[in-house]
Amino acid sequence: MQAVTPVSRVNEEFYKEHGVTKYTRTKREAITPGHTNTKGVLYRIYDPGAQILRCFQCHSTGPLSLTTEKGIQPFEMGVTCESCHGPGAAHAKSPAKTNIFQPKMLNAVSINEFCGNCHRQPPTAGQDTDLSNPWNARHQPVTLSQSACFRKSNGKLTCFTCHDPHGARPTRVDACNDCHRPHNQPQPCVNCHMAPVKPSPDLQFANHQIKTVSKTNLIQP
Repeated sequence: MQAVTPVSRVNEEFYKEHGVTKYTRTKREAITPGHTNTKGVLYRIYDPGAQILRCFQCHSTGPLSLTTEKGIQPFEMGVTCESCHGPGAAHAKSPAKTNIFQPKMLNAVSINEFCGNCHRQPPTAGQDTDLSNPWNARHQPVTLSQSACFRKSNGKLTCFTCHDPHGARPTRVDACNDCHRPHNQPQPCVNCHMAPVKPSPDLQFANHQIKTVSKTNLIQP
C-alpha cells in the first residue's frame, strides 16, 4: 500500500475525496494524487461517470448498495478473495479448481484487462496515451500493454509472471531470464529495465513499460 486517502460523505448527493493523503513510503501527509490543491474534490453519487462508485467498487468486495439514507454501502470492506475469484460459496463448501473462477486461466491480454478493472484498462486501438507522462506509471496495465516484452512474448508474459496476486510484493525479479540471455550484472534486471518512476516526491512505481536503457523516449525515472 502506497498511500491512504480519506473519503467522506458530504450529504445525500456528494462524497468528498480529501485533498490530503498519508503516504506510506515517506511517512508524511501531502496533496492527494491528481488534485491541484488540498481542498479536496466532490463526487456526485449519481454522476453518469460513476467515479465515486468505481472508487468503492475497487476498494471493497461484492456488489455495492445504497443505505436508506442514500449512502454507498460496500458488501464487504477490503479487497478479499471474491474480488478476483467471484462468488465462492460453492468453492468454500467443496473446494475444487472447477467451481471457482481462476484468473490465471485467462490469456495474457485478458489477464492484463482483468487486472485493469481496478488498475486502469490498457488503451484501446487508436487511443492516444502519453507514455512520457510519469503519472502513467501508476497504471500498470496501461504501460505493460505498450511494452515490447509483453507484445512479443506470445502470451508468456503476464502480470502473474512476476506477481503472486496473494502477496504484497513481486515474487520473481529474474523473470526476464525466461526469454533473455542474462547479463553479467550484480543486480536484478528490473533495477535498470523497470527502474522506479517517481511521479511525485511521495510515490514511486516500477516502470512496467520495461524500458530499453539505451532509449530515452519512454517514461523516465
